[in-house]
Amino acid sequence: METFAALADPTRRQIVEMLAAGELAAGDIASRFKMSAPAVSQHLKTLKSARLVRVRVDAQRRIYSLDPEGIESVEAWLANIRRFWGPKLDALESALKAAAERDKENDGN
Repeated sequence: METFAALADPTRRQIVEMLAAGELAAGDIASRFKMSAPAVSQHLKTLKSARLVRVRVDAQRRIYSLDPEGIESVEAWLANIRRFWGPKLDALESALKAAAERDKENDGN
């Protein structure tokens, strides 16, 4: 659940979305926000701890990218939820359609 706690913050979600387009240096990420570089660094640290991003060092720069393993764990969790809710939502949709048809028939009498 650390993953979802990390994604609860809009800034961190925005960072993940940015990294979905490709890796970025920490400075490039920080330049896109109206907050201090140390504040962005804390967000990156949280995302790394949640295994959503990974970092590699390139000379003096820290380059961030999405961590495929962390993203896959989110996808697996969502797949489990879909398996549970999918049939229930399909049944609800059918029941609502049947009720709407009955209402339509009753209004026509």
